[in-house]
Amino acid sequence: MNKHNSKPGTTDEDGNRKDFKDRYDKEMKKLQIELAHLQAWVKKSGARIVILFEGRDAAGKGGMIKRITERVSPRVFRVIALPAPSDREKSQIFMQRYIGYLPAAGEVVIFDRSWYNRAGVDRVMGFCTEKKARRFLELAPRFEAAIVESGIVLLKYFLTVSEEEQERRFRRRIDDPLRQWKLSPMDVTSYQRWWDYTRAYDEMLRMTDTQHAPWWIVPSDDKERARINCISHILKSIPYERVKFEAPDLGKRQKRPDDYTDSEATLNIVPNVL
Repeated sequence: MNKHNSKPGTTDEDGNRKDFKDRYDKEMKKLQIELAHLQAWVKKSGARIVILFEGRDAAGKGGMIKRITERVSPRVFRVIALPAPSDREKSQIFMQRYIGYLPAAGEVVIFDRSWYNRAGVDRVMGFCTEKKARRFLELAPRFEAAIVESGIVLLKYFLTVSEEEQERRFRRRIDDPLRQWKLSPMDVTSYQRWWDYTRAYDEMLRMTDTQHAPWWIVPSDDKERARINCISHILKSIPYERVKFEAPDLGKRQKRPDDYTDSEATLNIVPNVL
């Protein structure tokens, strides 16, 4: 297993885990600063960007998205993680549900799973017919071509994880109350039906990898390296420019008015715990 697929908690080439963690933290800070510069450019230029994350359950999509968004504005970087479709949405054209979430000028939309549910969980679990799944695979490249032709930057990432590492992460979720909410019945089924999902994902990637909207595979057995690699790739894939920050003049704060008196209303103060 190469260094990009090594398990979390492994050391760097010199066997120094602490040194690797320090380098990871420094690199992540640099990348998050660049994401802030990207945000400023998106707002000024009116750019429209879609970043789509798919992949194996427990491959680290949530952690990846968290690192991308934790230092930027949710008004610019919008995360879309749709629940199961309603009865009304089930009666619509399949792609119709997602069109309303595409970005307007000055927005970056991140899909935490996307229309590719149709080629993955829907197909494997029988939530759609095989005919509908195959029709989706035929239409998705055309749908994405229309997105790109409209001027939207579309980036598609598929996070992979080994069978062994997925099981390790699932067992950590079972044992950790802070992670138990992450383990859904669908996750358990995806664990049990690993090879059914493998076949579905293989065909999905093969049929929807196009020049205008290629798939980028992110090996994610090592979450930290996966985050650095993927965020770096996102930044290199968008031709943004740094926008000069115009520091505001705060001026002077107004003085307390002579006729102001402190409120006599009874206020409920949250008590100190520490």
